[in-house]
Amino acid sequence: MTRIGSDISLVRVGDLWGHGPALLDTLHAQGLEGVNIRTLTDLSPTLDKGELDAFRQRADELGMYVEMGVGKINPYMTAELPEVRALGDGDFIAGMERMFSACAEMGWTTLWTACAGVKEYAAPYDTDRARREAPWPDQLRAISSLVDKLLPALRHYDLVLGIETHEEITTRELLRIVEGADDPHVGICLDPANPIARGEDPRAAVERVAPYVVSTQLRDIRVFPSPDGDGLTRFLRPCGDGQLDWSETLGILLAANPALNLTIEGVGGWSGRSEVPVSDAFWQSLHPELSDAELAALQELGAESARAAADGREPSFAELDVFQPDQRAAHDAFIARSAAHLRSVLAELAASVPSR
Repeated sequence: MTRIGSDISLVRVGDLWGHGPALLDTLHAQGLEGVNIRTLTDLSPTLDKGELDAFRQRADELGMYVEMGVGKINPYMTAELPEVRALGDGDFIAGMERMFSACAEMGWTTLWTACAGVKEYAAPYDTDRARREAPWPDQLRAISSLVDKLLPALRHYDLVLGIETHEEITTRELLRIVEGADDPHVGICLDPANPIARGEDPRAAVERVAPYVVSTQLRDIRVFPSPDGDGLTRFLRPCGDGQLDWSETLGILLAANPALNLTIEGVGGWSGRSEVPVSDAFWQSLHPELSDAELAALQELGAESARAAADGREPSFAELDVFQPDQRAAHDAFIARSAAHLRSVLAELAASVPSR
């Protein structure tokens, strides 16, 4: 049975929903069936067995799935993850392996990771892809090497590492990492809103990665022409309030993995605005595999949003470019709207299957 849950980044939002078992009670009361905790150390910095077991027991009592994040896998940015290195007494890989062991003991077999993080700089320097002192091809080779080093532990504990389609990496690059590992213990966590940041058509991106998707971080998008005319601007929206075709998306994903959990990534009061400067020469140089057809599809999404805003069918750029100060209320509304839409799509997909 397909279940719907929420991603929770405790570092980002603190304990707005409670901590440990209390967090699960809150999410369950909201009608959710599972959770992805962005990093295991957010739940228990020392991996205290009592704390983790209390969380596990409550999840089991409520019938909720738990997927767990284990930090990032880019050796060029491990200095940004001192908590992982500390778990290994200075050895980053040992720290990861400690988290693997703890997750396996709790029965949390699907793990989240990503290849970098979003930075507080203007595009294209808002991701590690644009670091000139560490060219992106070098980072990709280092990431693949680290995945290879982690594979023995993943196999030993029978865990699956889902690498997110995050803002810094293209789906083609991610596929090369996963196919290079050539092991069922390494797969993909799909966030369909992120490939746009790399100039990829979200529909084409979903089709590319679907056979390897083991987990999700779901949200919708609305794309506009950028105010400066140099590219596109992406806003994040609840599932069903944007431009993604969820019937098609879920149909593709569930055909490949019928047991896939649908985890929603809420954005709180933040609009998720990010710039995609597709006309900038330096940005283009960072994307040697750009597809003209996919860029054209993104440009059409932007034009579609502009037309819909002009005639009042959809929100305008200005209406989306706002910050809502009540983080919890905004996040809960985002998750509730997304969950309701995903459930309606699942019901439609189920009804379309011929009875035997």
